[in-house]
Amino acid sequence: MRLAKSDTDRIDDIQAQWRDAAPDLDTSPIGILGRIYRIADLSGRQIGAVFESHGLERGEFDVLATLYRSGAPHELTPTDLYRELLISSGGLTHRLNQLEEAGLIERTKSDADGRSWRVRLTKAGRQRVLAAYRDDLAVEARLLHGLSADDRAQLIGLLRKLHLAVAQTADVEAPPLKAKRRGQ
Repeated sequence: MRLAKSDTDRIDDIQAQWRDAAPDLDTSPIGILGRIYRIADLSGRQIGAVFESHGLERGEFDVLATLYRSGAPHELTPTDLYRELLISSGGLTHRLNQLEEAGLIERTKSDADGRSWRVRLTKAGRQRVLAAYRDDLAVEARLLHGLSADDRAQLIGLLRKLHLAVAQTADVEAPPLKAKRRGQ
């Protein structure tokens, strides 16, 4: 299928270059994954700027958001956090130190087991993550404005299928987060 020049993008150009340079290679995977990488990079810059405007790095926002969406009392163990975020415990410790220093989280001994810790959002942390997320959603909505409701629904379905297929081959998908409530 030949597209009009106005309907082509950078990935089309890259594929054409590869067709000329190595015509025996099937470049169709970059038609999908190359676009996903490029979209993530371009949108990630704008989303990162939103978090920076709230005094947060992307990884710090991810910690705060994970705690918030776990439900009241907005607390989890460090193990739950690093498993959910798919990062190392060392990477999480750095983020927690920064967030605690900023007064956005607090670490407390577990009531159930005095040897373990709980990480909890502070009031300031809850306010900051909600404000940042509201602004993030506004940017994301603006980025998607060119897609109709039907386009979005179709894209969501296809991306879900791709996500499940890639997660199955990568075997690294985290299990759904189940918040541990006090007394459980």
